[in-house]
Amino acid sequence: MLSNAKLFSVGNFDFRFQHLLIIGILAISVTTSALLRVQPADFGHALMEFDPFFNYRATEYIVNHGFDAYLVWNDDMSWHPYGRDVSATSQVTLHYITAIFYKIFGAGSSLYDFTIIFPVIIGSLTSIIVFAFVRVIGGTTAGLIASLMFAISLPILLRGLIGWFKSEPLGFFFSFLAAYLFLSAIKTDKGKTSFIKLIFGGLFFSLGFSSWGGVQFFLLPLAVFFIALPFFKNDNKFLLWAIPTFSGSLLLTTLLFERPGIDFVLGYGGALVFLPTAFMTVILIIQRFSKRETKVRNSIISLGVLLSSGIGITSLGNIGLPAFRYLHAINPFLISENELVTSVAEHSATTLDLSFIMLSTFMIFGLVGAWLLFSSQTKKSNFLIPNDMKAFALIFGLIAIYTSSAFVRLEVYGAVALIILGSIGLTILLQYILWKPKITTKLIFCIVIIGLFIVPITLQERNWAEETQITPTIFNGATAFATGNADWIDATQWLKEYTPSDSIIFSWWDWGYYIQTLGERTTLADNSTLIDWQIEKIARTFLSSPDNAWVILNSSAETNVPEHYISLPEEFQNGIEPVLLPHVNAKGEKYSPEISGLYSDYIVIYLAADRYEVVNAVTGEPLFVYDLSAGGDESKKYWFARIAGLHPLNYVATDGITPTNEFSDNTLLGKLIPFSLITFVDIETMEYHDTYEYGLTALYIKNIKFTDPDGPFTLVYASPSFSEQGDGGMITVLIYKVNHNYMQ
Repeated sequence: MLSNAKLFSVGNFDFRFQHLLIIGILAISVTTSALLRVQPADFGHALMEFDPFFNYRATEYIVNHGFDAYLVWNDDMSWHPYGRDVSATSQVTLHYITAIFYKIFGAGSSLYDFTIIFPVIIGSLTSIIVFAFVRVIGGTTAGLIASLMFAISLPILLRGLIGWFKSEPLGFFFSFLAAYLFLSAIKTDKGKTSFIKLIFGGLFFSLGFSSWGGVQFFLLPLAVFFIALPFFKNDNKFLLWAIPTFSGSLLLTTLLFERPGIDFVLGYGGALVFLPTAFMTVILIIQRFSKRETKVRNSIISLGVLLSSGIGITSLGNIGLPAFRYLHAINPFLISENELVTSVAEHSATTLDLSFIMLSTFMIFGLVGAWLLFSSQTKKSNFLIPNDMKAFALIFGLIAIYTSSAFVRLEVYGAVALIILGSIGLTILLQYILWKPKITTKLIFCIVIIGLFIVPITLQERNWAEETQITPTIFNGATAFATGNADWIDATQWLKEYTPSDSIIFSWWDWGYYIQTLGERTTLADNSTLIDWQIEKIARTFLSSPDNAWVILNSSAETNVPEHYISLPEEFQNGIEPVLLPHVNAKGEKYSPEISGLYSDYIVIYLAADRYEVVNAVTGEPLFVYDLSAGGDESKKYWFARIAGLHPLNYVATDGITPTNEFSDNTLLGKLIPFSLITFVDIETMEYHDTYEYGLTALYIKNIKFTDPDGPFTLVYASPSFSEQGDGGMITVLIYKVNHNYMQ
C-alpha cells in the first residue's frame, strides 16, 4: 500500500512512492556502473586499447573539417600507399554521434578528454534502457533487477571502461533501445503508437549496425522470434502489418549508411530479416484460412516447407556470407584458415574457467529464470508473462548463450542472456516468496540473493571490482605487466618532433593507431587489418635477412622484389605469378602489390621484459639480465612465422617463445632486438644450463647489433624504460632509421 501512495500530481500523472523507488534504484544502477567503469583512470588518463585512438582521430576530423569532408576522406596516413576509405570501413555513427555530442556538451573540454569519458556516460545510461527493455518482457521488478545486473556485469564492463572509445557502448545503447521499442510495440498493439515505435525501432537498429557490427547478433533471435510469433500471439491482423513495418524500416534505414549498407541488405542481413518476415506472413495467412482443429498442423507443415525452401535458397550461394568472426559465432566449430584472425587474442576460444569468472553467479540466476519460464511456479507466483514475451526471452537467451561459446569477445552476449533470464527468474522467485507468511523465509531469501550479487563483485578470487582495474593499454602495450609507463607516449612524441612530417613508419600492425594518432606519422598497416597481404609482407620482412629486408624497405610499392622476401604467397611460389588485374608503374613495368616493396623511413619495434639485477661472478659488478617473454614484439615470433607462411619451429623452440639461432642470427627482427641470449635458467631450482630444454627460461643481456652509422639501420631512439636499472619491468619502444644511402 505504501508503494502506491500518491506524492504529487503533474497534470494527469500521479507521482507515487513506487516511482520514487524506481528512480532511486535506477540512480544506483547508473552510479554503480559509472564507478566501476572509471577505475582504470587510477593508472592514468588515457584512451583504452588500440581502436579508440583511430576513433578519436576520425571524430577529430569531423570536428575540424565537417561531416561532408569526412564522407569523402581517404586517410593517406593509413595503409601506405593505398590509404583508407574511412566512411566505408569505420563505425560512422560512433564518430558522428560523438562529434555532435561534443559540440553540444563539450563545455570547453578537449575532444580527447571527451572521448575518454564518453564510454562511461553512454554505458552507464544504458542501464536505464535495459530497465525499459526487460520491463516490457517481465515487468517493473524484472526491469530493475536487470538494470542492476547490467551495471555490474563484468563482460559488459570490460567493453565499456573509461577510455574504451569503441563500438560496444554506443552499439549496446542503440540495440537495447531498438529492442525496447520493437517489443513494446508488439506487446501493446496500440495502432499509431505501435507504428511509430516500430519505425523508430528499425531506425535505431540501423544506427546500432553502423555503430558496432556486433549488433547484427540481434538479427538471429529476431529471425526466430518472427517465425515463432504466429504460434504465440493470436492477433493475426496486427502482426500482418506490424512485423513488415519493422522489417521495412530496418532495411530501408540501413541503406542510408555506407556501412553495413547495400551489401548487407542484399546479402545475409537482408535474408535474416526478409525471409523470416515472409515466412511469418505466409503462416499467418494459412492460419487465417484454416479451421481451428487444423490450424496448428497446417502451420507446422507450412513452416517446414518454408524453412526447407529458405535453406535451399541460401545453399545456392546467391546470398553473401558474413565475415568469419560472424560465421564463427554461429558455428563455434569453424576453424579459420587465416592466421591473422587466429592470432588475435579476442578470437581465442572461451573456456569454462573463463566463463565462470565472467558470468559467475549470474549463471545461477539465468538457469533459474529459464527453468521457471517453463515451470508451473510462474502461475503459483501470480506472475504472468505474455506467451510472446516469454518466447522472446527464451529464444534470445538460448541463442545468446550458444553464441557466447564461440570466442572470448562474445561473452557479452552470454551476459545479456543471463541478465534477461536471471532478472525474470529472480522476479518470479521474489513474488512467490513474498506470498509466504513467514518473515524468516523472506529474510533468508533476500540475504541469499544479496549474497549472490555480492560474491562476484568482491568475494570471489578474481572478483569483478578488481578485474575492471585495468591499466590503459597505452601504458603497458597489452603486455603481461599490470602497471606500465609512458614509453609509448614519449616515443610517439619523439616521432612527431624529430622525424620529417612525410616519414613512413614500418612496424607491426598492432602499433599503427598509436603511431598515426599520437606520432602523426604514416604507417604501412594498422589495427583495422584491412589488407591481409600487406600484414603478411611485414611479417615476411621481419623474418627476412637484414640485407634483404633493407632492399624491401628501400623499394617502392610499385617495384617487385620477390627474391628478397624469406617466403612468398602460395600463388607466387614456383615462379608462377597468378592471373591478376595488371598493375603498371610509371616506368611501364608490371608489378604485383603482394610481392612489391615496403618503402619506409623508420622501423618501430616494441619490447617487454622482466629485468633482474645480478652480480657478475668475474668482476663483482652489477649486471642486468632480461627475460624477454612479456608480450612485446619479441613474443610474437611464432605468429610472425605462421602469418608469413613459414614453419614456426625454424624460429622458436617448442615453448613458442625461446628463439632459435636462425631467428637471432639471420632475421631482421632478431637483429633489431638489442639483446643476446647468454644462458637458460630453471626458475624453480635456479639452476643454469648452456643449452635449451623445455621448461627453461632464456636470459639475455643488452647487445645493440646495428652500431655502424653507415649500416642499413641505425638505432636513433630508445624510450626511457630501456635505460632503467634495478629489478623491474622493461616496456620499451625502439626506433631505427632506415639508411637509404646504404651500399650493400
